[in-house]
Amino acid sequence: MHNLTELPFPGLRGVPVAEFPGNRKEYTSDQEVRWCPGCGDYAVLSAVQGFLPQLGLKRENIVFVSGIGCSSRFPYYLNTYGMHSIHGRAPAIATGLVTSRADLSVWVVTGDGDALSIGGNHLIHALRRNVNLKILLFNNRIYGLTKGQYSPTSEPGKVTKSTPMGSLDNPFNPVSLALGAEATFVARTIDSDRKHLTEVLTAAAQHRGTALVEIYQNCPIFNDGAFDAIKSNDTKADAIIPLVHGEPIRFGAPGEDGLGSKGIVLDPATGGVRVVRVADVDAADVLVHDARAEDPTTAFALSRLTDASNLDQAPIGIFRSVDRPTYDDLARDQIRTATAGQDRFQALAGLLAGGDTWTVE
Repeated sequence: MHNLTELPFPGLRGVPVAEFPGNRKEYTSDQEVRWCPGCGDYAVLSAVQGFLPQLGLKRENIVFVSGIGCSSRFPYYLNTYGMHSIHGRAPAIATGLVTSRADLSVWVVTGDGDALSIGGNHLIHALRRNVNLKILLFNNRIYGLTKGQYSPTSEPGKVTKSTPMGSLDNPFNPVSLALGAEATFVARTIDSDRKHLTEVLTAAAQHRGTALVEIYQNCPIFNDGAFDAIKSNDTKADAIIPLVHGEPIRFGAPGEDGLGSKGIVLDPATGGVRVVRVADVDAADVLVHDARAEDPTTAFALSRLTDASNLDQAPIGIFRSVDRPTYDDLARDQIRTATAGQDRFQALAGLLAGGDTWTVE
């Protein structure tokens, strides 16, 4: 039996932890993984299975809730508690679970179709409420499970089985959507970058509140190459804009100082940000990334650097990480206040949690 200790993760306050939490194999289920060869989901699953032991949690206090889609098979492959739930409704189900069970670490696994189409309303309300959930949004910019229809993140003009003449829709930018809903933690990472993915997941786990992590994930069957610009060795230096709190935002081929030759500056004309050559501006004008700024305006401006049509450039990292009271903590405090000293509520709670049973004939 493991000895319980206090885990120094504010995002997991009150969750029972184990001094010897086990290893990767203990978090891997005996189910056959059934994704297409080459699917980016494999890389994310491997990172999560390797990452969970680092949390120090008991496996019975971890829950993964998914909706419908390729990514939603995730709970089957983890030796934790989990639920393969209803299309788009995973955030709502997870909200109920984490509000009623403060002892659980609850994660939502969803896709761009599941989260942003039928589940869009549930997603934005979980974000605005700041429920203590970790939401992993796998974005492959296509409906993979149903064989290749366009999704809410597909680029305009996308030719698919459901849009044979090209999509007319203006796609969502998931990071912009989350920041617009004033989510307290918003990040983006890439399926094939194991180190960065693990770092972002660690930060999400440490955050108390809703943490949304968009994961660019390749679908080799129905949308292969959607993220070539940020994965190809020939283009990724100019395509990936790394966001590191407290550091100037620079990217591109190294300049004379060894740092990226391009940078991001504030644009007074638009109120947003723009890309410049560092050599053409004062070095002090290059924007220093502040993920902890209370005002999400600059983080939102950074998210708009991503062009939904071609992804020629994309900020990668943590856009925002701020503290705010969580919905579930506030709800539990309210219940304690409402029921304090009221014997009838205590008696009802005892009946609900008691061991006696009755047979009604």
